[in-house]
Amino acid sequence: MGRTPLSMAFLGIRLRLAGIQVTQFGYSAAVDTHAHCLDRLEARIREAFPEGAYILVGHSLGTVLIRSVLPRLEDRPPTACFFLAPPSRSPRLARSLASNPIYRALTGEMGQLLADPAFMDALPLPTVPVTVFAGDRGYQGRFSPFRHEPNDGIVAVSEAQLGGGRPLVRIPVLHTFIMNSRQVAEAIIRQVTAIPEARP
Repeated sequence: MGRTPLSMAFLGIRLRLAGIQVTQFGYSAAVDTHAHCLDRLEARIREAFPEGAYILVGHSLGTVLIRSVLPRLEDRPPTACFFLAPPSRSPRLARSLASNPIYRALTGEMGQLLADPAFMDALPLPTVPVTVFAGDRGYQGRFSPFRHEPNDGIVAVSEAQLGGGRPLVRIPVLHTFIMNSRQVAEAIIRQVTAIPEARP
């Protein structure tokens, strides 16, 4: 939320240098509705990848959109998904800010959905392989909303963990910068190059 596709540019460059085709999807949480984003995301995926293997990489709220759109892609599913700092359940920070007028103005409907445990708990779990990357360099201590729990400054590691025993990789970074991690890029590249004809 509050970012543009440029925030994923560095990761995109690393993937392209590894010979991986990259396309990006942008949205504005402040003005876009969840339903409108899903319509556009589905159309973008089908247009960009009409055939062959592909993967989906999302950061933060982008992972919520991916989980929401996957049931629409049952006839054309991705080979794998990579979730960077995902709120896999309603994050405590969003819940604490939900009534704040500045937060509401900046995050719109989707910010309220993040703060709704019923909505987040109802999100479908991916049926394709998923790797979760969670940052753990957020402040811990008496004045932290996370207390002594590992976090990335926005999402706790426990809030990023998906169910079903899906792998989680902890990265020593903050939420805003996890997509710039070389460790993240190299892990994605290793897995993608093992997929025949994968074109994320």
